[in-house]
Order: sequence, then C-alpha cells, then structure tokens
Amino acid sequence: MTTTSSPTACVDAFVACCLAVLRPALIKRVSRSDKEFHFQNWVGDRLDDAGLVHDSAGRNSYPDFTLVHYPEGYEVKGLAWPGREASYDSNSRVPTGMHNGRSIYYIFGRYPAATDDSEYPVVDLVVCHGNFLNADHSYVHKNKSFRGFGSYGDLLVRDRKMYVAPTPFALVTGTTRQVTLIAPGDLDLDGRVEQVGELARVEADNIVVGYTFDLRDNQLTPELAPNPSAGQQHRFSAYRLKGVGSGTVNMTNDLQVDEQLPDGDDE
Repeated sequence: MTTTSSPTACVDAFVACCLAVLRPALIKRVSRSDKEFHFQNWVGDRLDDAGLVHDSAGRNSYPDFTLVHYPEGYEVKGLAWPGREASYDSNSRVPTGMHNGRSIYYIFGRYPAATDDSEYPVVDLVVCHGNFLNADHSYVHKNKSFRGFGSYGDLLVRDRKMYVAPTPFALVTGTTRQVTLIAPGDLDLDGRVEQVGELARVEADNIVVGYTFDLRDNQLTPELAPNPSAGQQHRFSAYRLKGVGSGTVNMTNDLQVDEQLPDGDDE
C-alpha cells in the first residue's frame, strides 16, 4: 500500500485551484510562443491564493514549485483540449511521488486548444499524487554517452531518455469537466473535500531493468526481470470540493488505457 505520513498542503492547493476554476480565474497567455508556462503561471497564482509560500528554481527545474513550510512539491502539466491528453512527454524525468525528501503532486489542467484569445479558462483539472503515476522512488535518471561512432570514430552518441507517461485523464473516468484530487488512500483529509472514488493501481509482473539498441537495424530491445513487488496494490482516493461537481471517479481498465497510449517513437 502507498503510504505518506508527512503533513500535506494538497487540500489547500486543490481548493484554491477549484475555486479559481469556478470563478473563473483565466489563464493568461504571455505570448504566442508560450506553449507551456501560461498554465504554470496560473498554478503559481493559485498557490499564492492558498497562502502557500513556494520557491520556483526555474523553468527547467523539478518540481516546478517547492513549498517552503511543507515537505511537498508540485509539478505542472498543461494539456490543450481537445488534443493529446492521454499521455505526456517527460524529458529526462521519470514521474514519481517522492523527490529529494518531498512528496510530489502533479497538477494536470486542460484548456481550450482552438482559441486565439489571450485569456481562456481551465476546462478541468486533476491534482494527483505522483505515486499514482509511478510508485518507484529508487530509479535515478542519468544521461550517458560514448564516443567512437561514425566512419572516423569521433562522433559522440548520447543516450538522453524521454519517458512517456499516462495522465489521470487516461487512467480514470469521471474527471471530464470536473476538478478532482487523487491522494494516497491513507491520508486523512479535512472536511472541505468529499470522497468520490476509491482507486487502486497494481504493480506489474515484470519490470524493465535495461535495454539495448542495435545500430544496424534500429531495434530497441528491453531487458525484463521479475518484479519483487508484483501484484502489490497501491490505493488512492479521489476527492472533490464538498458540494461541487458530480459523479464518481473510477479506474479505467487496462485495455482502454493501452488503446489511448502511443505505441512508440515514430520519428
């Protein structure tokens, strides 16, 4: 079972996001070239609304926001809707629920894709503990390289991994046009929120421990090993602001998730 015993400000952050969606507080596009940070700025304003003092180390930092008075961080993912919403690219960063001793929450927000307006609303939003995406905290990403490629033996090959992870919009049902919090099932949250679903993710039978790439035929081959935690359930609860929203939140079946996720890199 997933456990988090540290104090949390996730309800404060979630309530501030929910109230802002209801008002509504609009996302403000800084420029036409701004493809990502408009929603990140919106989330930063919500943390300010909640009185949560936070640091932002920079646009390429992880997580995007770290709280000062809580061992907690928030990573922000904005998704144009309709559009790609079942998965997202994570450059050199595996999703996780713990980083540098802090619990990590992800904030996924969908906003209108086909708009020329400089201000637009959040369509729906999920605040999700990182363990719901990946419960392994042990893996440390590192970029590696070697020299010796090419006819003269002086080209450098860099192994710079990108990870593609499913979003909560693919993993669960009942989030469309709603504002939802997904938190570890053992957390005792306050009365501002009400539970609307019990969720569980089950660890796979095998885990990837390595891979090889054959430069002659461009074949990428994963190396699998038995998962010592195979079958372990990680339990979570879904919440909404009390009296706001409708319906329940349930897990999507594995087949439906697989159908939504990309098969591989087609570059």
